[in-house]
Amino acid sequence: MIPSLPAFTDYEAFGPFRADPARWLPVARDIARSHDLACAAPHIFAAGTNLVLGLDEKLILKVFPPFLRGQFESERSTLAQLSGQIRIPIPEIVVEGERDGWPYLVITRLPGVLGADAWSALPEHDKERVLAEIGETIAEVQRVPAGSLARIEPGWDVFMRGQIAGCRARHARLGLPAKFLDGIDELLRDTAASLIALDGPPVILTGEYIPENFLLSRGGAGWRLAGLIDFGDVMTGRGEYDLLGPSAFLTSGMPRRVRSLFEGVGYSAADITPDLKRRLMALMLLHRFGDPGRQICIEGWQQRAANLGELQDLLWPI
Repeated sequence: MIPSLPAFTDYEAFGPFRADPARWLPVARDIARSHDLACAAPHIFAAGTNLVLGLDEKLILKVFPPFLRGQFESERSTLAQLSGQIRIPIPEIVVEGERDGWPYLVITRLPGVLGADAWSALPEHDKERVLAEIGETIAEVQRVPAGSLARIEPGWDVFMRGQIAGCRARHARLGLPAKFLDGIDELLRDTAASLIALDGPPVILTGEYIPENFLLSRGGAGWRLAGLIDFGDVMTGRGEYDLLGPSAFLTSGMPRRVRSLFEGVGYSAADITPDLKRRLMALMLLHRFGDPGRQICIEGWQQRAANLGELQDLLWPI
């Protein structure tokens, strides 16, 4: 008899269950059988938030616990909204359903090497090329009408106000050094109005153009961006928000890399103003997953910057 999926109300309880595939793999395989999908040699993906299983070479099953139903809705709606609208491949939905109150998607499996597995070994000129392609992709995604994604809650203004209200306390808990904490209140006072307000309609934001969420391939000309995956945290809002993941994890404060990313998005040199950098610094602190102490990939940055102003110049030295 196939066991039922249990009920969880938070990730603290769900985490140990997810980390023990023996407890959920029989259910996942039964879901595949119920749709006549081959699952002879399943591959369990250890990274990520939900239950993720490679059924074969071509398909992936993602099962979402009920308390993360919002991620299911976000992924399903985003894949539908972006389908055929951008040049970079994204998964296609093959099947959707629900088991024991847990929604699931079966999606196509994209070819390529996960960015997290390949990035560190890429030659520098390939890193610059990929960053330009990430910038181009950000711009393409943000040109697609938001459609039903604009109804994802919370809306940008509510989200920003909540993040601003808890920003300093959150980063104190995360261990951000006092010399940076001391500048947060002033930074947010200076930028809050422009961050909450939107110039024009909100755009689609993945919030996570990071190595765990893109695929790379290598051809005769070197490494290229080959696909985007994982759309469970999509929201809509101010487009600058999506520059933060690449800025923290990929550019390493290197001028040519930063320039490649920004030029890919469509920024000119004249657009990279102190005001823009200050907004980006604020948004990095306000990002829903923002944790500079663990995310900024610039060696020795905590010693090299004396305050948030110097940190923004380290991150965006152009």
